[in-house]
Amino acid sequence: MYFYCEKCKKPYPLNTHSYVCECGGMFRLHKDPMDEVHQEITLGEIETPLLPLKVGKLDVLLKLENLQPTGSFKDRGAHTLINEIHHLGIKKIALDSAGNAGASMAAYAAAAGIECTVYVPDDISPEMSKQIEAYGAKIVKVPNGRMSTCSAVKQELGDAYYASHVYNPLFFEGMRPMAKEIYKQLGNKVPEYIFMPVGNGTMMIGLYLGFMELGRLPHFVAVQSSKCAPLYEAFKVVDEQPKKTTIAHAIRIERPKRITTLLEILKQTGGDVVTVEDAEILKAKKYLGSKGVYAELTSAAALAGAEKFFAAGKPDNYKVVIPITGSGLKR
Repeated sequence: MYFYCEKCKKPYPLNTHSYVCECGGMFRLHKDPMDEVHQEITLGEIETPLLPLKVGKLDVLLKLENLQPTGSFKDRGAHTLINEIHHLGIKKIALDSAGNAGASMAAYAAAAGIECTVYVPDDISPEMSKQIEAYGAKIVKVPNGRMSTCSAVKQELGDAYYASHVYNPLFFEGMRPMAKEIYKQLGNKVPEYIFMPVGNGTMMIGLYLGFMELGRLPHFVAVQSSKCAPLYEAFKVVDEQPKKTTIAHAIRIERPKRITTLLEILKQTGGDVVTVEDAEILKAKKYLGSKGVYAELTSAAALAGAEKFFAAGKPDNYKVVIPITGSGLKR
């Protein structure tokens, strides 16, 4: 396996301390069929269940990623990234995160004996901050929002490996098996729709890679907050709006680094983007709780998006999957 530039195709080793190509292009992962992902480091990852849920006349299937070891889907990416760099002998990492990726990377780094520093927005929830620190990681709080944390960590990397869930394609590779799980759980069938909250889009990229391997693609619907919806604006070709704070912290990403890739995936899957209000997110979270599912606010956004998308109803035979991306214990 190796990285290569999506623009000029220049190859880079997996242990490179560069996080983009010298031409400015983002990295992609080259993986031969015989290449196997290392599995030495584990925290007890599971094949998460699909839980049927009815919301009014809408029936959906919740993919319970909140049951992963640290409580979010990001454990899939962290498991793969940490295993590969541990195999390569890397002992020190740094990354930026709104919370979930930081917790996942900190946990797996602790299991691997890797020193970890996580740069986070200074308004990170206390629950998330405590979880990251519990794994022994160092936290650096950065003012002025999520994008500032990305700038800060890159300026202060030093000799640390940039274990970014956005820049490093090994993270997306960890998401790929989730597509195969869904396919198997549906009796070797691909669902018609998958709704997911999208900030930087790591889940969307990973699921796309997984379903491409299977040879069939569901329709991907990205859900964003109406207060911060850069993918919606780009996909719908509408004027950009001022970016505001939303309760769905994990998708409050003003300038997604891989937005071109996300737009291409939406095109390839015949997908769409919907936006939801904070009030709709809160309503969806409350409903999930009433059914015994304690989801973080960002996860609830996906359910709110599905309700809005299918407001006029959906065909009874359509399978609609909604990943519950994180536990309500996070916020």
